[in-house]
Amino acid sequence: MQRGSLKWIILQILADAALINIAIWVAWYVRYELELAPALGEGFFYHPYSAYIPLAVVLTLLTIAIFRFEGLYAPIRGRSFLDELYTLLNGTTTAILLVMAITFFIRPLVFSRALYVYTALLIVVLLCSERVVQRLARARRRARGIGVDRVLIVGAGEVGRTLMRNIVAKPDLAYQVVGFVDDDPEKGQTDIGRFTALGGTEHLPRLLNELAVDEVIITLPWTARDKIVTIMNLSQCCNVTAKIVPDLFQLSLSRVAIDDVGGIPLIAIREPRMGTVDAVVKRMMDLVFGSVLLLIAALPMAIIALLIRLDSPGPAVFTQKRIGKRGREFIAYKFRSMRQGAEEEQPRLNGLNEATGPLFKIRNDPRRTHLGRFIRRMSIDELPQMLNVLKGEMSIVGPRPPMASEVQQYREWHMRRLEVCPGITGLSQVSGRSDLTFDETAMLDIYYIENWSPWMDLGIMFKTIPTVLLARGAY
Repeated sequence: MQRGSLKWIILQILADAALINIAIWVAWYVRYELELAPALGEGFFYHPYSAYIPLAVVLTLLTIAIFRFEGLYAPIRGRSFLDELYTLLNGTTTAILLVMAITFFIRPLVFSRALYVYTALLIVVLLCSERVVQRLARARRRARGIGVDRVLIVGAGEVGRTLMRNIVAKPDLAYQVVGFVDDDPEKGQTDIGRFTALGGTEHLPRLLNELAVDEVIITLPWTARDKIVTIMNLSQCCNVTAKIVPDLFQLSLSRVAIDDVGGIPLIAIREPRMGTVDAVVKRMMDLVFGSVLLLIAALPMAIIALLIRLDSPGPAVFTQKRIGKRGREFIAYKFRSMRQGAEEEQPRLNGLNEATGPLFKIRNDPRRTHLGRFIRRMSIDELPQMLNVLKGEMSIVGPRPPMASEVQQYREWHMRRLEVCPGITGLSQVSGRSDLTFDETAMLDIYYIENWSPWMDLGIMFKTIPTVLLARGAY
């Protein structure tokens, strides 16, 4: 059953209504039967649950109505959990305050103020828990290809790549991109990460049938109006949904803000997301978190350095030139995980490279020391980069710092990764690490730059913990 269908909406509303009533009953039980919580200054007068049934009915209907009005049940693809949490908090608080106001004038001495507080907290907890379970279930279904729309993208220019990196960064969109077409011979024949190049638009009639496409998303420039109309007509004939991403006269979508005045859409150009104020906020976060983490890790780092010296000859800390913000070189610090002279041995191992693009990685690198295998797998080798963070050369969250030899192999659109300071962790690291292709990593990094916020950094930091502990995609 697809999210957004009428049946799903009805079932979701019924489930929410049931949980709201469970929350009311539990709040009543805690308040009157268990007496486990303070009564907010009230005198204790026992009231049976039957006295609260009218309130439960009104609160349930009102809460559901507010949720519906605020779009909680609207079929929005890729809605984030934080968006749902905000709607749940706002809707529940509004409904509780309205019911409190109503009962104050009708029966002020019957209903407990404490019960309202307990009910609000329980509603938010239960409904949030319900949505967490739903998201986990949908993720498992998506992994099996269930509830996923097969999408073919038309156009591999800047707009098309913007769409691709949003799909990579937001698996909740439930899109499986079967590939893309582009009439530019270079773009139409070159894969981008997991996205397969399928040639030019002349192949569309065959591709729509052979690949069982559910949707065609067109990202062509506005000058290709006739081609867009032709593709939409073709999609309609093949019973495939066609959607258009307007490039807004070739403006970068990351710089477009859309507003409306009485239903009339207004389009404006906004400043890049990582402005001066954003940069200051991000730097302050780096200084605070970097200092705290360095203090906490100081003793473990000293022990690790000693173990490295005992495990193999050579310095404990390995230094290497990396490329930072705007292409500036800096010296990055890492705990040494390979034997001395490992860099000179790389040319003879090029045939074993398992990475894509300009990267060089081997799952079982023979140059790695015994201790090095462990500290690389657990990302402990990157702890000294806290010094780079405090020096302003790196950030806690950001794209992976590349070497100069890698940057020389970048395509033009890859260069956007260098618009911000590189990071110890980042969106690509918590989305697959070494299991991603280089193009996918670049897409995630650019998505991060275009959509940065302090909350995104905090979210990535929290996601880094289980990623490191479980060693997901690390080698």
